[in-house]
Amino acid sequence: MRQGEGGKARPRDFPRVCAEGTADRRQGRLAGRFPPRYIWRMDSATSSLVFPHDLPPAPGHAIQITTGVLWFRLPLPYRLDHVNIYLLEDDDGWAVLDTGLGTSACRAAWDAILAGPLAGQRLTRMIVTHYHPDHVGLAGWLAERFGLSLSMPRPEYLYSLALQYAPGDLGADAFRPFYRRHGLSAEITDLVLGRGHEYLRRTTGVPTSYHRLQHGDTLHIGARDFQVQTGGGHALEQAMLVRPAEKLFFAADQVIARISPNVSVHAMEPDLDALGIYLRSLRALREAVPHEVLVLPGHGLPFYGLHARIAELITHHAQRCGLIAAACRERPLSVAELVPHVFHRELDEHQTGFAFGEVLAHVNHMLGGGELVLETDSGGTDRYRAR
Repeated sequence: MRQGEGGKARPRDFPRVCAEGTADRRQGRLAGRFPPRYIWRMDSATSSLVFPHDLPPAPGHAIQITTGVLWFRLPLPYRLDHVNIYLLEDDDGWAVLDTGLGTSACRAAWDAILAGPLAGQRLTRMIVTHYHPDHVGLAGWLAERFGLSLSMPRPEYLYSLALQYAPGDLGADAFRPFYRRHGLSAEITDLVLGRGHEYLRRTTGVPTSYHRLQHGDTLHIGARDFQVQTGGGHALEQAMLVRPAEKLFFAADQVIARISPNVSVHAMEPDLDALGIYLRSLRALREAVPHEVLVLPGHGLPFYGLHARIAELITHHAQRCGLIAAACRERPLSVAELVPHVFHRELDEHQTGFAFGEVLAHVNHMLGGGELVLETDSGGTDRYRAR
């Protein structure tokens, strides 16, 4: 082991590469580290996108997107330093779309909103798009404090519940052979298996009952009807809301400007074609949601140019596959050996696990498409050769 920044020990035998997240340099608001799901930089430009808001809401303030739709931000302790929260005017109050991370900083930011823009008004219910802790993290706290009901897609809710009541599974030793088979060292494997418990420290649980959101549903909120779209790849069955009459699209983390959401494969479902699922979701959104909507994402600024952004994301992942194919033409490589071919700057140990999952998602997709051939060496390590 060697010493890194802050005296942290770093294994010698894993290539140290860093993913570079894309900051909106014009506004200069991203500093520190991206959370692992968003550490990837987009290779293509976003010049075709139009951003109607030059600045995000200041802390403790909300911006009115349109009548009955408010937008504010909660802080995240990463380089991508915020998550967007939306309030939708409901009968006798406001419905909450996503909740924030289960931290004292997010609770304090909620208190500032409740004492400021929402002073004297009430919250009516929660809609949570997916199980990631920056979106579901304060669901338990909000439910307990305000008696809010929860609406959520079933797979997202059940996975949140499973993590809440079976935390031992997050670092299950049964998953160790999965990581070792793909070339991770024992030390890095230990770090990856240990990181799952961070989820529990960043969430407050979910209520023991919920209302199910399904693809194709119509969700009534106040005087508005929203079409429910769902999509996988980044999460299990992430919920998105479309209001065609006002050209509004609440995209959660499925489509974000300047950031490519992490699409990973995990030990629980090792052969999953997560990338294929994500790409099919993008193409379905392109068919179902008009190009001219205002995209209201889970991170970053609202923007116009949905179909252009979808095209950029599809191209981005094709380029990733191209990098992997080129590397595997020289010699067979494991997933761990492929990480530095895809991510060209330093990753800390925490980010390395997510980079591993992202590379494996591309490898599985390419295997299914016949672009790679699996070869297992005498030591039991899986390596891939390009056709």
